[in-house]
Amino acid sequence: MQSPTPFARIGTRGSPLALAQARLVRHLLALAHGVAEDIIEIEVFSTGGDRSQAENTTLSDIGGKGVFTKEIDEALLSGRIDIGVHSSKDVATGMPEGIILAAFLEREDVRDAFISVSVKDIDSLPDGARFGTSSIRRAAQALRLRPDLRIVPFRGNVHTRLQKLLDGVADATLLALAGLNRLEEAHRATTILDPDHFMPAPAQGAIGLAIRRDDAHFASIVAPLDHGPTHATIAAERSMLAVLDGSCRTPVGALSRREGDILTLKGEILSLDGQTSFRAEASNADPIRLGEKVGRDLLAQAGPDWLSRWSP
Repeated sequence: MQSPTPFARIGTRGSPLALAQARLVRHLLALAHGVAEDIIEIEVFSTGGDRSQAENTTLSDIGGKGVFTKEIDEALLSGRIDIGVHSSKDVATGMPEGIILAAFLEREDVRDAFISVSVKDIDSLPDGARFGTSSIRRAAQALRLRPDLRIVPFRGNVHTRLQKLLDGVADATLLALAGLNRLEEAHRATTILDPDHFMPAPAQGAIGLAIRRDDAHFASIVAPLDHGPTHATIAAERSMLAVLDGSCRTPVGALSRREGDILTLKGEILSLDGQTSFRAEASNADPIRLGEKVGRDLLAQAGPDWLSRWSP
């Protein structure tokens, strides 16, 4: 018997977290449209970002955020898949021609979690402790508080990084609480960081759904999954990031809150060593204008040569 035509074909990376997110999207699509989950296909892609993890380099060294989406983007454009499921913070601000982020699931917890097998928080780490991260934002924010820390490259999926801690590769690390929650690993967190003082990455905690720009059919398919408040906050944060170069070469933090129709966005840029930083905040009903304003305000404070001076 011929198998039924798939209702939709989802593309995702193969990490446990990425698969959990894709399965969540499949479940929500099935509920929204009254179809069986088994006619929604999930295709797994190995991206350049995944293949480079053994090298333990930073994202800026291997080409930036697009290395986690390139193969999925190509499959979308070729018609091999219909929906790309992404961790929104991994999506470059300059998306390939013909692809849009059409919907965002309701945002998870945006905060970072401090994790260590020996101490309770960053202040309790001994002098010169090894802090494991390949995020230049997390490294800069940690060094701002503790300039004595030694930054240790620390890539891999969530479980790989947790195992590295147990193996003694580093004394502590930071992970997104959203990912821990989705993998039912939140109990691993030693301390949850205050996002006002330790701003998360722009778009952290949100699952984004990419489709072909002119595909009206799949725009209507993903539309019921789109969470309006999340869409607005991510639009603001990505708009700010676009002004700030949109790469992985500058430490950038963002925090959005929405009250009624008004969005408030806080943004932060830091030097790589964390010893210089600037913050800006604004409110607006238009997320794109809001993000652009906060981004321009940050650059006005930092000076015209900021990006070239502090980017690696």
